[in-house]
Amino acid sequence: MLKEKRYLVLEDGTVYEGYPFGANRASEGELVFNTSMTGVQEVITDLSYTDQIVTFTYPLIGNTGMNIEDSESFSAQARGVVVREACTDPSNFRTTETLDAFLKRHDIPGISGIDTRSITRKLRSGGVMKAVITDETYHEDLIELLQNSTFRTDQVKRASTKTPYISTGPGPRVVLIDYGKKENIVRQLNSYGCDVTVVPHDTTADEIRQMRPDGVMLSNGPGDPANIPDQIKTVKALLGIPLFGICMGHQLLGLACGAKTYKMKFGHRGSNHPVKNLSTGKIEITSQNHGFSIDPDTLLGTGLEVTHRALNDDTVEGMRHTEYPAFSVQYHPEAGAGPHDPGYLFNEFIELMNIKEANHA
Repeated sequence: MLKEKRYLVLEDGTVYEGYPFGANRASEGELVFNTSMTGVQEVITDLSYTDQIVTFTYPLIGNTGMNIEDSESFSAQARGVVVREACTDPSNFRTTETLDAFLKRHDIPGISGIDTRSITRKLRSGGVMKAVITDETYHEDLIELLQNSTFRTDQVKRASTKTPYISTGPGPRVVLIDYGKKENIVRQLNSYGCDVTVVPHDTTADEIRQMRPDGVMLSNGPGDPANIPDQIKTVKALLGIPLFGICMGHQLLGLACGAKTYKMKFGHRGSNHPVKNLSTGKIEITSQNHGFSIDPDTLLGTGLEVTHRALNDDTVEGMRHTEYPAFSVQYHPEAGAGPHDPGYLFNEFIELMNIKEANHA
């Protein structure tokens, strides 16, 4: 019996033929690749993947199954999943369903049987591009449509919570501005005893100050940080309160201080990126997901200094302000999914808030 066919169509006219799994529908988005060997559930549910089709470079995906505990948001966020082989018989004591069942439940299409190495080489040489997963056999119109379409710019608005909510704790009061946060940021802050109030992306600086926080966390999120100028102004107005930015929050801190960002050719996406801590000389293995970066040539006069550098391409991976209690990293210290090397940064945030509290005692 012949298997049904599914196709991945790229805007440059390339067509990959594979097999369908997940939801039975077409989906278009920005095609990116992720080099993680594990953490598939965390990747698919990461709001930073809004409007993106994720190609996993590791050849066997879904072998540990999916569960009810590891999601980074309430639903799947990726527009599609591309794999070499989708495991149909996962083996893990925490498994509650297969990758196929998970994607069907969240209405996300997948395609398997694809030469993911070829896609990765293409994106590394030509940059990320628009693509569509489809069961249609005629592709000329789709290619033309992709070539003439543009990406949406409202990802943060769609990804952010619509109403504030609290995750209680006995310790420092932290306001977490949600640009598309990973749930493990809240879990990590709670594990340090923080009382966390999550607020929408468009919450004003005055509204945040009225909450009298000990510190403000600037979350990760999808899209181009330059597309949310009001949020840049908010971060600038919050300087003076202890600030900790992650990923999108890192970029917003840079923009708020006068630096500029740029779109990377193919970004950093994976859980195995080496980063050097410039103050200690230690190398950290980090989880990353970003397509934009801080331009180091624009940091002069901003009050920001570089604290971490990527070893693969020397991009800016961490900064701190020399005058205000503010620092940020481009990667994900909340370890969702792994590794745990950068977890010390939450300690530094707690210490920053404690210093502020002592100064006001």
